[in-house]
Amino acid sequence: MLRRHLWWLAPLAGAAVAGAVVAAVSLGGGSSSKTAPHASHGLKPAAAALAFQNAITAVVHELSPSVVQIQTPGSLGSGIVFDSDGDIVTNNHVVGNNDHGPFTVTAGANSYGASLVGRFAPDDLAVVRVSGAHLTPAVFADSSKLQVGDIAIAIGNPLGLRSSVTEGIVSAFRQGVSEGNGVALPLMIQTSAAINPGNSGGALSDLEGRVIGIPTLAATDPELGGSAAPGIGFAIPSNLVNDIASQLIKNGHVVNSHRAYLGVEIGDTNGLGVLVQSVTKGGPAAKAGLQPGDLIKSMNGHATATVDDLTSVASELKPGTTVQVAIVTQGGQHKTLHLTLGTFPGTR
Repeated sequence: MLRRHLWWLAPLAGAAVAGAVVAAVSLGGGSSSKTAPHASHGLKPAAAALAFQNAITAVVHELSPSVVQIQTPGSLGSGIVFDSDGDIVTNNHVVGNNDHGPFTVTAGANSYGASLVGRFAPDDLAVVRVSGAHLTPAVFADSSKLQVGDIAIAIGNPLGLRSSVTEGIVSAFRQGVSEGNGVALPLMIQTSAAINPGNSGGALSDLEGRVIGIPTLAATDPELGGSAAPGIGFAIPSNLVNDIASQLIKNGHVVNSHRAYLGVEIGDTNGLGVLVQSVTKGGPAAKAGLQPGDLIKSMNGHATATVDDLTSVASELKPGTTVQVAIVTQGGQHKTLHLTLGTFPGTR
């Protein structure tokens, strides 16, 4: 499990007016008497290095047409063309609360209006659709076959700089990664490929040009004033993206989330525990004996001082699992309840 409170995690959508100032740098002073070496005197890279370079170039050529820019009234992010019908998958935090748009999708030199197909906030995924355009769908890899050390190439629109490319590796796989807004992702790909605001919803690719994930979060370090922690980014694995996007396209909402469900509405208490605000009648929490006003102090031995703590723990668990929930009642009694998790219901 990701060590909690080590980093803040920042979603990677940029502001709608975001841009970047790029400074021109002169390579060589005017007073230098040295001249550039003749091309024939240059270094000769090893064949393996050239092959690696050519592989990355091929990925960019193959995948870039499938990575688009998405602009809303409040944010600027990226998306991946999912199918030949013009469906585009992105992060839910890119589309924000704009159920009716307007959404502007830019692919190459062309811009199109788009409509929202559906969203699933618990996995931070959404689908928008462009009608009547001939967009190029991406190919999605089987993310279950990824290994630490695999090459990872990020393509997106960081800071509004369209079609930017960075390269790194798959650094680790992390469970229960919290976005810091009550949303926790069950499994994330950690990558060293540089990702920045505006990369949200773009593509993380393997060396075959297949999407292995969607860049979603960047780690920030409170000890550095909240600035980005270099080389630590997170992406939603392609298998989860494929599953949720397919359900949204087919049904307009998620039918089977594969997520555990408690059946409560909760709130923070300044680190004293998670407050149960209401309990769904007949739900898992109600059956276990949780009541409004109870404080959830831990789940399966993991302290739950905040909502993010609880959602991180719960995101790692499967429906049908029975967990121990330590609570303090309104009357000050300490109890341990046995709660059998349900399945998070489909949402529209």
